[in-house]
Amino acid sequence: MHTARRAVALLATAQALLLTNGVLLVAVNGLAGYALASEKRFATLPIVTYVLGSALSTLPASHFMRRYGRRAGFLLGAMAGMLGGLLGAFAMAWQSFALLLVATFCSGIYQAFGQYLRFAAAEVAPADFKSRAISLTLAGGVVGGFLGPWLGRQTLDLSTTRFLASYASLVGLAFLALLIAASLRFPAKSDEEIHGPARPMSEIARQPAFLVAVLAATVGYGVMNLLMSATPLAMEFCGLGFGDASFVLQWHVIGMFAPSFFTGWLITRYGLVPIMATGALLYGLCLAIAMSGQTLMHFWWALLFLGVGWNFLFVGGTSLLTEAYLPAEKAKTQGLNDFLVFVVMAVSSFTSGVVVTSSGWDMLNQLALPLVALTLLAVSLFGLARRRARDASV
Repeated sequence: MHTARRAVALLATAQALLLTNGVLLVAVNGLAGYALASEKRFATLPIVTYVLGSALSTLPASHFMRRYGRRAGFLLGAMAGMLGGLLGAFAMAWQSFALLLVATFCSGIYQAFGQYLRFAAAEVAPADFKSRAISLTLAGGVVGGFLGPWLGRQTLDLSTTRFLASYASLVGLAFLALLIAASLRFPAKSDEEIHGPARPMSEIARQPAFLVAVLAATVGYGVMNLLMSATPLAMEFCGLGFGDASFVLQWHVIGMFAPSFFTGWLITRYGLVPIMATGALLYGLCLAIAMSGQTLMHFWWALLFLGVGWNFLFVGGTSLLTEAYLPAEKAKTQGLNDFLVFVVMAVSSFTSGVVVTSSGWDMLNQLALPLVALTLLAVSLFGLARRRARDASV
């Protein structure tokens, strides 16, 4: 258990660096894109390429780790993060929108490898510590919630070219992640994982547990990204400055990851389904607040509830996904799950920029309503079916 806790602590530190990188990018990408893009409706395109880089790298990252191990994958991902930060700094120096898109694509590769930190935590932990290991690793994102916006404010105008220092700081963050990855050690793969039975992906994907886990992850991430990506632009259109947007994003990320200190315990105590359903309900509360006004506090409360709802859906969905595959099926199942997540995020990133600049913040929130309702319905029906199956087996 001591070895597992040390590994989880290192993974949580790596998660903190990953989220500092991600939050800083969310804070500046839309605004940097707005400054460089000739067509302002494409302002969030750097966020789209960031997510696209993640989407296209997710499956290759999973298979790379299956062959060469988690440690090698996290090292490679950190290198991509360093390259992304360096290219981003050059993009601002040369005022090149195209280079900024390449830079954020590389940063997306770092994000793709980093997504497997939570699965790595589940693998180093004993069965009775699995949910808590996942949630505690994600809790490292709390640091990112504070450090990312703070770093954004400190580096915003540090150079004569706006945002140049912000992107340059990403190189240092990824380098620290590289050092953490170099110190990680994972147990050798079991014979069952290497030579064990493996079903076709089509059979795995037909399981209700897989479908609900993927729905929770894709809608959870998609709706969160839809609103979060547009928040800096929406707040600027409302006359609220970069400092206000950083404040809102900071508390949003705290809402995303601070509950991880107890989400694992809540799942153990109350079960996966109630926690996931609560996450969907919190999304509904977020949308209601967002559509009721556009003051600083409306943005703050909406994004805070959005963060907590995401945590419950994502931690619950990740835990549920681990029930849907055998050891030998791990790489392809995790890879498909995260690939679908990032595809939805890419669509939501592009949609957020187009909708918020053409139709406004309220329309963006209205688009999310049916997705949240669908998720709540699916989770509830799955919970009911699971309870009936359990009762029938008694």
